[in-house]
Amino acid sequence: MTAFFVTGTDTEVGKTHITSLLLKYFAHHKKPALGFKPIAAGAEMAFGQPVNTDALLLMESSTVHAKYEHVNPFCFMSPVAPHIAAKRENRQIDLTRLSTAFNEIKAYDAQYTLIEGAGGWMIPLNDTQYYSDWVVEEQLPVILVVGMKLGCLNHALLTLQAIEASGVKCVGWIANQIDSNMLEYELNIETLKQHLSIPFLAESPHTEDKPKLKVQPALHRLFGF
Repeated sequence: MTAFFVTGTDTEVGKTHITSLLLKYFAHHKKPALGFKPIAAGAEMAFGQPVNTDALLLMESSTVHAKYEHVNPFCFMSPVAPHIAAKRENRQIDLTRLSTAFNEIKAYDAQYTLIEGAGGWMIPLNDTQYYSDWVVEEQLPVILVVGMKLGCLNHALLTLQAIEASGVKCVGWIANQIDSNMLEYELNIETLKQHLSIPFLAESPHTEDKPKLKVQPALHRLFGF
């Protein structure tokens, strides 16, 4: 199994959207792939348990089917930062618990596993640990989703700097147009291509129709297609 961690330049930049499209990309190439969202904050009750709509979307997009509690082992009702949500429910998230959940996902027969993060890169798990600490511990290659809006240049450059400083490899970035009225959208894409020292993998333009992923050659090379 080859796993990638999908992070974003902020919360609400489309990590789930991009992860879902990547899972469909694997499906198109007939590769067994599984989406894994370890932590989700913001849920509603269904089937006698709290469920998160983003986790459900990843399940629908995956070609390898897993139990909900394995896809999303830490599901919290409140749509707040994970460490705050956990405290509200008297639960705990730490590196050991995340790795235990990851080992359960590894038991499924997936060639590729996409692990969707929560919020941005530097999100606390508890009072002393960060989500990024776990990515470093597992030495997961990172895919960066850049939410294309005003301010994204600064957010993208700072996020990449933090990822590289942590000691893991960022294998590329994907542009997600979250602001349909963004001024100079294409020029911002070109600026990011120039200033980010990682491959441009794909782009998801804003659309009212079926979401699309404009795949770049670097994405095919990354996955060996």
